[in-house]
Amino acid sequence: MHILQKDLKYFLDSKVDLYNNTSFIGSDPIFVPHRFSEKQDIEIMGFFAATFAWGQRKTIIQKSMELAERFGGKPFEFILNHTENDLKQLLGFKHRTFNDTDLLYFADFLHRHYKENESLEDAFIPKIGFTDMESALGYFEQNFFNHPHASGRTRKHVATPARNSTCKRLNMFLRWMVRDDDKGVDFGLWKKIQPKDLICPIDVHVDRTARRLGLITRKQTDWRTAVELTENLRLLDAEDPVKYDFALFGLSIEPIETR
Repeated sequence: MHILQKDLKYFLDSKVDLYNNTSFIGSDPIFVPHRFSEKQDIEIMGFFAATFAWGQRKTIIQKSMELAERFGGKPFEFILNHTENDLKQLLGFKHRTFNDTDLLYFADFLHRHYKENESLEDAFIPKIGFTDMESALGYFEQNFFNHPHASGRTRKHVATPARNSTCKRLNMFLRWMVRDDDKGVDFGLWKKIQPKDLICPIDVHVDRTARRLGLITRKQTDWRTAVELTENLRLLDAEDPVKYDFALFGLSIEPIETR
């Protein structure tokens, strides 16, 4: 590691320490799954909170908690055991372009998945086993819509590298579920996918900060950009590159002098 890389690692490590703590939770969408203690409740509400994660964070949290209330405060129980009549509780839900048509299909997919699997992690793992994140995300999207009643309009809410998306929201959800440290933010519930395999979530804020720090050179922002960023972060920490998401996002929203 050359001297400039060492300086960057020291700088970003200090920002990870600053932002990767429980004080971060209250204003972030990860607040939503932290309201639950059962594994499947955490998975379900984490998945929805990440899916809703565009726009103001306060609104994302509010809409996610509204959905939890529509689930009767017990998301997994609702998903697994709901009746047709229970589904009426979901009608009228809307967050930006995500509406009740999308919600009903999400609920249907989750119901079918949990009838056969203990964890949502299995929806990302092909039969041959985990190989890499690009394949896992592609498998998840195909798995998600592998049903004759799949809603065409809902596809825009589940990204895939095959459409050259950065897959920011799914990568964020995976960070929550997979990363495992003693800081109390990410959950570390999943073990078939390792932290070293994750891809850094990248949105306009992280993209801007990463470019200023020389971590991205690719002109456009797409799946390959997310991979480039993550590969550069692996030079700083090969086992846990996505911990730097805390630093890049934190720097993007705070008026830090070193920017």
